[in-house]
Amino acid sequence: MKKDAKIFMSHHKGMIGSALVRKLKEKGFDNFVFLPSEEWDEKSSERVHDFFQTEKPDYVFLVATQRSGILANKLFPADLFYETVQMEMLILQSAFKSGVKKLLFLGSSNAYPQMALQPIKETEIMTGGMEPSQEATGLSTLVGLRYCEYLNQQKGTNYISAIAAGMYGKNDYYHPSYSHVVPGLLRRFHEAKVNQDPVVYVWGTGSAIRDFLYADDLADACVFLMNYYEGNDRINIGSGKDVTIKELAETIQRIVGYEGKVVYDKSKPVGMPRKMLDVSKLTSMGWTYDTELEEGLQVVYEDLLSRSIEWKD
Repeated sequence: MKKDAKIFMSHHKGMIGSALVRKLKEKGFDNFVFLPSEEWDEKSSERVHDFFQTEKPDYVFLVATQRSGILANKLFPADLFYETVQMEMLILQSAFKSGVKKLLFLGSSNAYPQMALQPIKETEIMTGGMEPSQEATGLSTLVGLRYCEYLNQQKGTNYISAIAAGMYGKNDYYHPSYSHVVPGLLRRFHEAKVNQDPVVYVWGTGSAIRDFLYADDLADACVFLMNYYEGNDRINIGSGKDVTIKELAETIQRIVGYEGKVVYDKSKPVGMPRKMLDVSKLTSMGWTYDTELEEGLQVVYEDLLSRSIEWKD
């Protein structure tokens, strides 16, 4: 990408979008265009198409990963699936019709099968059924991935696709029930410390295994792929290191400084027993992550404290 290239990204105020803005500015890019509203409804189509025809961005980062966790997927699957797929189709079609040079589609690892071989290679897509508790997010990612591939095959577009590990970072979504595990735990431990609660409840047994990646590292990988990768094969983005939810909770408890008791609520859903992405394809290209988990969590918590936290329920 040239420094004066016009760049669009979806959800630019969210955790991943804002990380992309920071990373691109750090690398000397400053010609951004953003949709004035990203509320997706039946009136969105004309607005989005007009925006792309007017602005004609050169490069697009399409962030299709959902900010909602297991419970939101269980309670609102229709809403999550419809809104995400509508957003994907609108942006992908608008990008194609306006002549975008290159697009990166970033999807969720929920698209991988529940019983995928671990660590999960990119070829595991569509080799089995998805984890039921996160199927809505997984299916919406799969729709976007496949549509990018179809456009490349039929229309000759240059759309690349990546699948992200579990993410955490600044500007995350901190709903007490509907968020992902990292922001959910940060909120619970912080509020328990402030309120002097004797117990913090963590969903599941604590034995589930995940790979977490700091959002700014994810953004760096996305920029790297936009600059150096072309092809119709999807690419995993992650740290290549796994951690149990119990280890994650203990790390967050230590960072927050909560001194009470931690109880694991086995009645709550836990998702896949293990979800660890194989990132050998990306590392073979020359990219590796920079931020260790505890370091990244410390930065995120300090950022929250500096903002006089206003939770987004």
